[in-house]
Amino acid sequence: MTANSPHDRFRPVPKPPPGFSAVAAQPAPQRAAMVAGSARRAGFWRRFVAALIDHTLIVGLSLPLFAIDAALYYVVGILGGIVYLTVLEGGARGQTIGKRALGIRVVSHAAGAPIGRVRAFIRYVGRYVSSILLLGYLWMLFDREKQTWHDKMAGSIVVRAADASPSGPVVS
Repeated sequence: MTANSPHDRFRPVPKPPPGFSAVAAQPAPQRAAMVAGSARRAGFWRRFVAALIDHTLIVGLSLPLFAIDAALYYVVGILGGIVYLTVLEGGARGQTIGKRALGIRVVSHAAGAPIGRVRAFIRYVGRYVSSILLLGYLWMLFDREKQTWHDKMAGSIVVRAADASPSGPVVS
């Protein structure tokens, strides 16, 4: 067999050298999934404070518009929130400013990779469902994976940033 023969895919993955983990020896998709499976999930209070920081930023930036027109304030606040959360959570880091401050990030539950902007938007819309009597947010207190309803809708998890690599394919 040559080095690039079609039979290479059937060869076992070689054992990692001393000092390297078995995770590092895996191909990138399997490595990302292993990281997602072993990453510590972000707890309720860490997520709550990160959301509070993000909400304060969005409201603070749009608040001057309230003096001009209340309707404009609400429209800019909602659109600003959509853009802010979709772009930052859907980016390669999976972190808003609040999440970065608290050392947490959003990743794909299945692959441990960034979720992409489409799923970040689904996650944003899912926040409205999670807001029903706050049940969707409190759900994470009883869920084995610590997922809120909007996490489940987007197929995402929130993990400690130190446990998840920011690289990897974007999973849309």
